[in-house]
Amino acid sequence: MSRTGDEHGALMDLGHDTPQVPARARNLSPIVPRGSIAGRALVAVVAIMTFLASITTGAVLLISASASEWQSEVASEITIQVRPVPGRDLERDTLAVAETVRAQPGIVEVRPYTKAESAALLEPWLGSGLSLDDLPVPRVIVAHVVPGTTLDIAKLRGQVTQAVPAATVDDHRAWIERMRSMTSATVLAGIGILALVIVATIISVSFATRGAMAANRPIVEVLHFVGAGDRYIANRFFRHFLRLGLQGGVIGGGAAMLGFGFSESVASRFSGTPVGDQFAALLGTFSLRPSGYLALAVQAVLIAAITAWASRRTLFSTLNDIE
Repeated sequence: MSRTGDEHGALMDLGHDTPQVPARARNLSPIVPRGSIAGRALVAVVAIMTFLASITTGAVLLISASASEWQSEVASEITIQVRPVPGRDLERDTLAVAETVRAQPGIVEVRPYTKAESAALLEPWLGSGLSLDDLPVPRVIVAHVVPGTTLDIAKLRGQVTQAVPAATVDDHRAWIERMRSMTSATVLAGIGILALVIVATIISVSFATRGAMAANRPIVEVLHFVGAGDRYIANRFFRHFLRLGLQGGVIGGGAAMLGFGFSESVASRFSGTPVGDQFAALLGTFSLRPSGYLALAVQAVLIAAITAWASRRTLFSTLNDIE
C-alpha cells in the first residue's frame, strides 16, 4: 500500500474513540485556535482576577501578621496609673507601686515615667507648650512580662491597690479583644472577596468556553461524524483553557508579587520618616514572608485549575446540546 493510502486509512479509522490523525496535522490544525481574540481576552480576565485575588490575600496576610505582632507586644505589657491625691506624695506612691509590681514573678522590667514623660504622653491631644502643673496628670508605670507567662491580674490589682489606693492596673485586654475582632473581620472580608473573584472567574470561563464551542461547532460536528467521542473533544478544549488559565495566573500572580516586592523596597526607603512610621504602625514592615509568596503562587495555580475545571463542566453540557 502506498504512503498516501496509509495516511487515508488512518484518517478514516472509525473504530476508535480517538481519531488516528497524524501528529503534524494535529499540531498545524488545532481544534481551538491558540491565538484567537477570545483566548487573549480570557488570559487578560484570568490575569486580572488572579492579581485582585493575590492583592487581597497579601493584604490579609500583612494585616494578620501585624495584628499578631501588636497583640504580642500589647499582651507583654502592663500599664499602671498612679493618680495624684491631695495629702499624698505622688513621687512616693509611684515608687511604692513600682516596687510592688517589681516583686511579682514573671515581671522582667518596671519603668516608672517621670513627670515630664507622663506629661509628654498628652501632647498629641493637648499640644505642646502648655503648662500642666495645675492639672492632675497621673504618673504612668510600664511593666514588661516574660513572654508566655500568665499573671494573676486580680491578685496584682489587689496588692497595688493595697499599697496605693489611687493606682489602677490595665492589662489591655479590651484593646487585645478589639484587635482580634478587627483581624477576624479583615480575614472574613478577604475570604468574601476571594469567593467573588472565583465566582467571576467561573462565569467568565463558562462564557468563553461556550463562545469557543459555538465558533468551532462545525468542526465539533465533523469530529462527531468521523467517530470522535465527547472525551476526546473535551480534552482538546480542556488543555486549551488550562493553558490559558496558567498563562493568566502566572501574569496576575507575578504582577502581584512584584508589586509587594516593590512596596517593600519603597517602605524600607521611607523607614524612619513620619509617613514610613505610619505605614509601619499599620502594616508592620509591609513585607510578605516567604510563606506569603508561596501562598500567592499556590493561589495562582489554583485559579488556573478552577479555570480548567469550569471549562470542562461547560464543555460536557455544551456537547450534550450539540448532540
